[in-house]
Amino acid sequence: MTALSAEKLSRPSLAIGLGSYTALEAGRLLRTRPINIRRWMGGYTYRERGEEFAVPPLWTPQLQLIDDQLEIGFRDLVELRFVKKFLDAGLGLKTVRYCLRVAVACVNDPRPFSTRRFRTDGKTIFLQTISTAEGEQLLDLKRRQFVFTKVIEQTFKDLDIDDDVVSRWRPLSGKRSIVIDPARAFGAPIAADYGVPTVALAEATEAEGSVEAAAAAYEVPAAVVRDAVRFEQQLLDA
Repeated sequence: MTALSAEKLSRPSLAIGLGSYTALEAGRLLRTRPINIRRWMGGYTYRERGEEFAVPPLWTPQLQLIDDQLEIGFRDLVELRFVKKFLDAGLGLKTVRYCLRVAVACVNDPRPFSTRRFRTDGKTIFLQTISTAEGEQLLDLKRRQFVFTKVIEQTFKDLDIDDDVVSRWRPLSGKRSIVIDPARAFGAPIAADYGVPTVALAEATEAEGSVEAAAAAYEVPAAVVRDAVRFEQQLLDA
């Protein structure tokens, strides 16, 4: 058992099978700053002209606060991945928030982006959302529609769906060697067929001096170790 697993087993509010990520862990996997995770999932306040305003979280996390610290589940992580992709593509957070509200009603799920229904009906949901925005220019509407549809198509390529919701994420360009599965290792990235955390394989490669030595130590094929090292390096480079 890894130190990470031992630590998470000691958290009484942890729901087994949901996955578990701190803001730091989620930020690392989504390649964004932890403060963004905290703002999106915990809400925030700001002051304008001497008056304080409160911005609510996008939705309620799957897991309860642990010692006043934010902890999110796997489906929260997938939903946030969509949020970040939409923002990176140039859509505003206000637009994403509107879309989320409409999608919740249409899909009848508090985490609609990570459902099979959103994969098929996301474009329609977006059009219903954007049509309510005041002063929307036709050209901008078409651009946003294209961006939104493209993000949906690309993002679902490395997600597996079971029982109409996302069940696994293959974060290394969709390769099946590396997987994030909330039912395994508390949702930490692992070698799919062997269950070894990618961070352990990467650290072993550095400690042993070669991919082959790490592969022998963990009884994992060298090709899988290389994928784990590549994945961990991508996270460091982000």
